[in-house]
Amino acid sequence: MNTLNKKITARKKSIVCIFGLAICIGIMCGVFVYGQKSPKETFVFPPLNPIQMPKVEQMELPNGLQLFLVEDHEYPTIDMHALVRTGSIYEPKEKVGLAALTGRVLRTGGTVSKTGDEIDKELESIAARIEVFIGQTSGNINVSLLKEDLDQVLGILADILMNPAFREDKITLAKIMEKSSISRRNDDIGQITRREFRKLIYGKDSPYARLMEYSTIDAVTREDIVKFYETFFHPNNTIMAVWGDFNSKEMATKLEKTLGAWKGKDVMLPPIPEVKYDYKYTVNFIDKPDVNQSNIMLGHIGGLMNDPDIPALSVMNSILSYERMFKKIRTDEGLAYSVWGVYGAEYQYPGIFTCGAQTKSESTVYAIELMLEELKRITRDEVSDEELAKAKDEYLNGYVFNFDSRAKIVNRMMAYAYYGYPLDFMEKIRKEVEKVTKKDVLRVAKKYLQPDKVQILVVGNKETFVKPLSTLGEVNNIDISIPTPEKTANEEK
Repeated sequence: MNTLNKKITARKKSIVCIFGLAICIGIMCGVFVYGQKSPKETFVFPPLNPIQMPKVEQMELPNGLQLFLVEDHEYPTIDMHALVRTGSIYEPKEKVGLAALTGRVLRTGGTVSKTGDEIDKELESIAARIEVFIGQTSGNINVSLLKEDLDQVLGILADILMNPAFREDKITLAKIMEKSSISRRNDDIGQITRREFRKLIYGKDSPYARLMEYSTIDAVTREDIVKFYETFFHPNNTIMAVWGDFNSKEMATKLEKTLGAWKGKDVMLPPIPEVKYDYKYTVNFIDKPDVNQSNIMLGHIGGLMNDPDIPALSVMNSILSYERMFKKIRTDEGLAYSVWGVYGAEYQYPGIFTCGAQTKSESTVYAIELMLEELKRITRDEVSDEELAKAKDEYLNGYVFNFDSRAKIVNRMMAYAYYGYPLDFMEKIRKEVEKVTKKDVLRVAKKYLQPDKVQILVVGNKETFVKPLSTLGEVNNIDISIPTPEKTANEEK
């Protein structure tokens, strides 16, 4: 018995010693951890190296084609990007899809001397690429190739631009592809939300929000496509950037020899469609009973990129989106899978200010209430010093990544030239961001945000909402059903 007691006593002493040792180690570790200085106190970070801008040669061919040439000899490749002053904003409302079809068939329809399939095979054999598409406010031509194939690819590109055939079989195929896209447009809840919110802001018939339908695609004829091409596709209506492994003087000579034969023509561009917006509070809903989460967007009209307040708005947006809404709705409340906010600004027409979230159905209304409260708070109170410093640091520290490739630099400069902005526009914005103060943030928030006049859109399953959406106001139900195509006489037979 005495032997047993001795063993028990010895074990207790061992446990006490181990426990005491653990406490000492913990205290020492705690002193070490909490006694450390932060990286900002420990290290002195030197200023970032100045951004090295590539040399950009600007010139204009006799036919009016504007060129930006940038030599980059790191790889034996050459890339080209051209912007044509056109866009879907110029197509008739009864023929929405005309611009997209023109861009697609300009490339796939081949030329007078070669079919599109023959051009495909020729380009594939040399690992080159030529793509054409027309967006909302510009036509785009993208080309990539190995430097050794420059003459061959330039010849093909010139042939496509000057001698398109717009073959009927490729027009028919392009229409089938666009109709297939129409049939699938309600498959993705995020796509539905973004699309329908644009319609709320700009209006469903606006060139900035309207949709192609089966009927509008069917209404487009080959004659429409040819006329659209002939109206806009001219060298004096085009800006082209070329970057890669070449000599600028030699490249200019080759471009003049090939694309210089492209005939210029006086182009009378229609005026940019106006945006007329009335601030109002609305609650809108799209029923998707097959989902268990809601997509939320709320906001109103935004602004233009050349607005003098854009630097302050950028800082304000960063604080609102990440320091406020993200932390409150996702981090603190754990309600959302994602939270975002964007003060949208476009080059030629006002963008959209929007805040959004994806949340489980049960918390839909509560998440919206939190978003509205954060909107009101940023228009009411000054942001903190810490919030301001962090938002500005994020912008300025990320600024360098706008210059990490020749493609980014050249395409951005070309876009500025295309839309009539100064080529150093981004640098001017950066300098203004550095000057933004807390008072500036509060001023632009009060001036540009209207929390009481936002439009709210929810896409989700209302049967699982804990609080009805009508808590927020009268609900407008939006029908997103796709109009069925009308049968032609041949199809009916």
